[in-house]
Amino acid sequence: MARVKRGVTAHARHKKIIKLAKGYQVRNNNVFRIAVEKVEKGLQFAYRDRRAKKRDFRSLWIQRINAASREHGLTYSQFMHGLKRAGIEVDRKVLADLAVREADTFKALAEQAQAALNAA
Repeated sequence: MARVKRGVTAHARHKKIIKLAKGYQVRNNNVFRIAVEKVEKGLQFAYRDRRAKKRDFRSLWIQRINAASREHGLTYSQFMHGLKRAGIEVDRKVLADLAVREADTFKALAEQAQAALNAA
């Protein structure tokens, strides 16, 4: 049976890891053993943070909506309750964007929420 030389396979494996480690500093980007550890850890962080990112952004949107609604005399929870009572279904991402970019539109929503709260 012929002898198998694994140079090509090993080189391809190493090259794949080193490519993923591009941008890491010091020996983390060019020493295979260290690069393997750093790439694996980086992939773990990426997996975890794809989920954490959703939580972080929702939290940010809520903070922005709260700040904008307080300028119009409502707390966040009062504002959201008023919108629900008024039958306005707008998600937090859009509300936060309106609060930052379209202050007049957000003010109109706040007034509608206030009117719905007062009517009840």
